[in-house]
Amino acid sequence: MSHFGKIKSYDSSSGTGSITPEKGGDALRFKKADLQQEGQMPKVDQRFSYETSEVDGGKKTAVNLQAQQGDGQNQKDQASAQQG
Repeated sequence: MSHFGKIKSYDSSSGTGSITPEKGGDALRFKKADLQQEGQMPKVDQRFSYETSEVDGGKKTAVNLQAQQGDGQNQKDQASAQQG
């Protein structure tokens, strides 16, 4: 199931970052390898769809991140429709 969130931080030197879920909760870590658009640097507050995976004894991380296009309100409407 896809979730939506905004990039909270990204460190290009280490290739890691965090994304804040739109529906609330703690920010999730991700790695550069989890970005679907190779070579594209995520920007703070950029909206992405993602899936979650559990690592290290149940700790959740974001995987399969894909940048989302469009205006903010339309994105919220799409997120609500897709997430039920």
